Amino acid sequence: MALRRKQARKARAKKASEGIAKAIARGRAARKEAKRAKVAKSEARNAARTRKLAPLEIVPAPSPRSEVAVGGEAVVATYNVHRWTGVNGRSAPDPARAGFVISELDADVIALQEVLRPYDGDDPLSALCAALGYHFVFATTRVHKRGEQGNAILSRMPIESCSVLDISHSRIEKRGVLAAQFGDGERGLSVIATHLSLVDRTRERQVQSLLQHPELNAGPAVLLGDMNAWRKCKATRTLDDEFSRHHNRKWPASFPAPRPVLALDRIYTMNAEIKEVFSHNTPSSRRASDHLPVVARLRLP
Repeated sequence: MALRRKQARKARAKKASEGIAKAIARGRAARKEAKRAKVAKSEARNAARTRKLAPLEIVPAPSPRSEVAVGGEAVVATYNVHRWTGVNGRSAPDPARAGFVISELDADVIALQEVLRPYDGDDPLSALCAALGYHFVFATTRVHKRGEQGNAILSRMPIESCSVLDISHSRIEKRGVLAAQFGDGERGLSVIATHLSLVDRTRERQVQSLLQHPELNAGPAVLLGDMNAWRKCKATRTLDDEFSRHHNRKWPASFPAPRPVLALDRIYTMNAEIKEVFSHNTPSSRRASDHLPVVARLRLP
């Protein structure tokens, strides 16, 4: 009897040992497979980025609603769309919200910041511009986990040329300047769009780079974007002093969108007159982004 019990214990121990060995082997195989799947996914993602990333891209409107000529009056706007994620930045991207606000602006030229163009699926920027009849130029400033993030300029006027200037001046924040030119040498307009740093010292260096931009001294020009001017600093004082042709010093508040108190988004002009500047404060714009759009009506020579 004792012998049979001893043999049964040995059989159970052997069976348990074999079960443990099999479980360990299955775990190792599962980890190896998960690692192979992770590597394959990473390689596919990197291949998609390499294939789709366009540091600078000009796209004409498929069927412009109404192109305007350079000269006379024009409406320009700047809008930080917050990666299409709404006012709190935690919502799933929904470009339709910001797209509706952009349609409300009815502007001739619009500068957009924090534009997200995903690697997979439809491109919201292309779809938006096709629906509203805008030409656009886009420049990547950084690679986001969901896609390319950067600045864009939308226009009802055909874009004659464009250029990009890296003004990061920091390894932490990637920032750039996107410039587009419209019209010819006699009746031309330059639009310089940017998104400046949160850090005062870096923002000051960026402003100095901006002021040396050749397009600012080549005729009528508009400098616009998210200046992150949450308080008076040397950078914003320099901009105000240099753009003395801008006569409206009372900048409209644009941030945070639900209850704006800070004038982060601004529009400056050179050799052009600003007749009116205001924030576009509507129920839709208070939900679509953490910034309100800022709009200016210009008189061009």
